[in-house]
Amino acid sequence: MKIPFYQVDAFTSKVFSGNPAGVCLLQEWLSDATMQAIAAENNLSETAFLVQRKDVFELTWFTPVTEVALCGHATLASAYVLFELRKWPEEEIIFQTRQSGRLVVEEQDGRFEMDFPARLPKPIKPPKGLTKALGIEMPGVKPIEVLGSKEDMFAVLPDEASVRSLKPNIEALSELDCRGLCVTAKGDKVDFVSRFFAPAVGVAEDPVTGSTHCVLTPYWAKVLGKKDLHAYQVSKRGGELFCRNRGERVRIAGSATLYLEGTISV
Repeated sequence: MKIPFYQVDAFTSKVFSGNPAGVCLLQEWLSDATMQAIAAENNLSETAFLVQRKDVFELTWFTPVTEVALCGHATLASAYVLFELRKWPEEEIIFQTRQSGRLVVEEQDGRFEMDFPARLPKPIKPPKGLTKALGIEMPGVKPIEVLGSKEDMFAVLPDEASVRSLKPNIEALSELDCRGLCVTAKGDKVDFVSRFFAPAVGVAEDPVTGSTHCVLTPYWAKVLGKKDLHAYQVSKRGGELFCRNRGERVRIAGSATLYLEGTISV
């Protein structure tokens, strides 16, 4: 079997930055074991798999070790492939996902704008060992708030410099009772910044994480008193996101660019 495959850098307009995602265009669904094996072979934070059903694209995502419920950057990468490379003629693309329902992506002024469910975080008690696991090296710095939302934990730090300087203990992070840990702070030149670590699902540090912005957008919208937010994920590769709080939904937009096009043989 020959599978059209694309590797796209998402949330960036230039290669070697943003978050690389794999996109596989299928005629029919493969077994979960085969899709998992492909994702492991790709060794990207996520690989998206799509099957077209008339005007709707069924979509799911796998990390190198597991299927995930929601992935922003691989959804954006999929929309880029369909709009820009496969010349999808409509104004929007409708994705039907296994665990996150219907997701819509529109192309707006050179960016791809995703309509995702908002996830409101709730304050939680900081788990034992959190500060050590984060590897906070700046004297006197500690999380000023710890939040939980579904499977992820969110630690709010005092400033951008604190987020950038983290040197986390990945082994200790993997022992925390959560899928992933997002660290965030008010930005110096943007509204807010973040980093995301998910060793429990095979991603030590994710370069740019669209799904965490389903939580970060309503949180920072409330803190900053604004609906439209400019965000930057300050990983080594870095990525830029444009977010809008819409109550029960959020809009997350960004650019993408093609790195690789080829064929997978299975």
